[in-house]
Amino acid sequence: MLRFVYGSNLGQFEKLRASMHRDRTYQFRDRLGWPVRVDEFGEERDEYDHDETLYVIWERPDGSHGGSMRLLPTLKATMVNDHFLHLTGGQPVKSETIWECTRFCLSREATSRVAAALMLAGGEVMQRLGIEHFVGVFDAPMKRIYKKIGSSPIILGTEGQGRHQTSVGLWQFTEEARHNISSSASISQPLMRIWFDRSFGLPSGIQRSA
Repeated sequence: MLRFVYGSNLGQFEKLRASMHRDRTYQFRDRLGWPVRVDEFGEERDEYDHDETLYVIWERPDGSHGGSMRLLPTLKATMVNDHFLHLTGGQPVKSETIWECTRFCLSREATSRVAAALMLAGGEVMQRLGIEHFVGVFDAPMKRIYKKIGSSPIILGTEGQGRHQTSVGLWQFTEEARHNISSSASISQPLMRIWFDRSFGLPSGIQRSA
């Protein structure tokens, strides 16, 4: 199932939280070789992991992490604006209707269905919170995953070669994309709405204001 959790509430799901940060260590430090910070517990986190961060997490039946991403409004501090301006032509990405999506992470056991579920959940966040685009940094292998699940971004800038290529992309979520990704994830849109509502303690069908 999917959970939508703000950082201020993430401690309520200790197994989910800890396994997410450990999976991030494996993906970003061990597999990709990124110079990320890892603590004494083997958990990767940075300054963008804080109380106001919105996490979208696929929870496995045993309560552990299957995949996740984190979301932040671009009117606040973001990775793209703080570290990757050279890939956006020196222009900060700041808008009420654009949020940043980073640390897209899949566990070692995850399938492409989990990736599709996360993208579908991102579309739900966009629709429910009035967001028009996501901006994010991603590595070359993710291009294949995005294309497979039907949600390829517009590339704003790229550096590096081959598997070491890093890009900044801009995503829009159309109804066609929603249909395609829903099919890839084998998750109906009504079920996604139920998961969103439960995460925020809302009666089904009641939208949460931004």
